[in-house]
Amino acid sequence: MDRRTFMGRLGAVGALAAVGGTAGLEALSLPVPGPFGGRVGIPRERIGLQLYTVRDLMAESLEATLELVAQVGYREVEFAGYFGRSPRSVRATLDGLGLRAPSMHTDLGGLSGLDEISEAAQEIGHEYVVVAWIPPEDRTQLDDYRRIAALLNDAGERLARSGLQLAFHNHDYVYERMDGEVPYDVLLEECDADLVAMQADLFWMIKGGVNPVDYFHAWPGRFPSCHVKDMSADGRMVSVGDGVIDFEQIFESAELAGLKHYFVEHDDPDDSREAITRSFRHLTSRN
Repeated sequence: MDRRTFMGRLGAVGALAAVGGTAGLEALSLPVPGPFGGRVGIPRERIGLQLYTVRDLMAESLEATLELVAQVGYREVEFAGYFGRSPRSVRATLDGLGLRAPSMHTDLGGLSGLDEISEAAQEIGHEYVVVAWIPPEDRTQLDDYRRIAALLNDAGERLARSGLQLAFHNHDYVYERMDGEVPYDVLLEECDADLVAMQADLFWMIKGGVNPVDYFHAWPGRFPSCHVKDMSADGRMVSVGDGVIDFEQIFESAELAGLKHYFVEHDDPDDSREAITRSFRHLTSRN
């Protein structure tokens, strides 16, 4: 399944009714001040872009898209596919634009090609290989998550031999209780902290009814990166700064969480150029 398909499915999963819209954010102890109540506090050089946001442009020209991303002001990018380019070609384009690519996404099935992933990651300069999706058929019961944790530990150990760090990216489905337990908690408990890091997608955490800050406190140092994406009062994904998530409050716990990389993302923007520009300006307007 390609990411366009599975992200489309996710749009129908986990309505914000589970946490009661804006009232739900308040219930989670997340202030709702409107767009940015003050200084956000992300280091400018650590504001990156998940390139899935501009996949329409990447399909036309990877090189021109990365040039646009650099012109907007981003200095880091996270890949979700290389659009037919060789790792060497990708690295040359990044170097020419002064961009770094510390991270890349794959899905659970992609781990079957771990040697190829590792070679490409080292060529391009990735530090993290992030598992971003578990197909529905692979997560029908809680024991599936225990099996997945074992698979992630094994892959993480193999990648570590090449100097790479495996990570897991959440969606809202990992917070749907099974047998009285939260699958995400099972992953955190059973994955070796040294072998499997966590990438916190802030939108999907809140959409799933949990407070990111609570997880940062419960599992300090486990979250070296996050996805910064905003939510409207009725639960829709919007450009950063156009929603109600108080990123300033969340990022007060950035050091505790272990956050080093902040990737802007919008899964399905009406205008990807406008979305990445608007989000970057909001994150840097008070820095």
